[in-house]
Amino acid sequence: MATITDNTQYEEDTGAGAQDQEINSQVRFNLSKNGRGKSTGPVTAVGNWTPPACWYEPKYTPKQKEQQYKDLLASPLFSGKKEAVEGMESRFKDGHPYTDFNKKKSGDGMFWTSVQDDTRSMDDHVWDCDEADFWADNGEAPKVANAIDAETLSGLAYGRIRVPDTKITLAPANSTKVNLPTWAWLDKADFHDVSVTASLQVAGWNLSATTTARPVSLRLDPGTADATTYPAGGECALNSDGSIGEPYAQGKAGRTPPCGVTYLRSSGDGVYHLKATVTWEITWEGSNGERGTFPNGTFGTEQDVTVQEVQAVNR
Repeated sequence: MATITDNTQYEEDTGAGAQDQEINSQVRFNLSKNGRGKSTGPVTAVGNWTPPACWYEPKYTPKQKEQQYKDLLASPLFSGKKEAVEGMESRFKDGHPYTDFNKKKSGDGMFWTSVQDDTRSMDDHVWDCDEADFWADNGEAPKVANAIDAETLSGLAYGRIRVPDTKITLAPANSTKVNLPTWAWLDKADFHDVSVTASLQVAGWNLSATTTARPVSLRLDPGTADATTYPAGGECALNSDGSIGEPYAQGKAGRTPPCGVTYLRSSGDGVYHLKATVTWEITWEGSNGERGTFPNGTFGTEQDVTVQEVQAVNR
């Protein structure tokens, strides 16, 4: 069983340390259209769905599998070595079910092995792929659960999606008054689709899948129950031009903001933590024409808002 700590191949240098990634998997990722910058983060799937924690992929030729056996024989003595050697001899050398490491089929296929994603090491599902290495002819789709396919590739890409933070523009900015509507908006220029492509190109396999995250709405959580959100419920939909909300401008003081909040009580000596969470619609498309959807993902950040009492002047 192979384990990957980060099996990322960058088609361009997208950040510091990009050349230091350890690659133990045949799956490669194109992150050139992913979210960038310091203020990005992974989306959290709505519900219980999570990206694949393990999978099977083509890995070893007959010659490489034989070398793996020879390396095991030459390794220092360790607890369980005898059993490991006997297991490999039986399965891959003595015909149960493969003879002489399947050399007679050299060039026609590969041995598939299980891979665990180390970034998911705390997920119990990393142990779902416990089948011994098995043979599949080139281009053959093994009838084994978690064998890699277009949907699995797209799920792996989902796990590497990074979206920009949701620091919204507020008016008034940072400090507002009790019962004064605060307008909130996100410009289209800062709010756009991101995508990651995962690909497998080995042993007759030439398959890729692109997973795309598209922003669809913004939810405002004022950080206190003593507030009114606009619209009711705090869910601001995406506008036709890709923006959210509407910028405040002179002359709009008497209007209700299409996206915003009114605080009903002062924050006193502290602040309210206004949380803005964007919902991202997740779709995928494989190079083989397959396509589908995954559960929506969310990503949010907090901003501090000071709310002051309106000071009346007595004359």
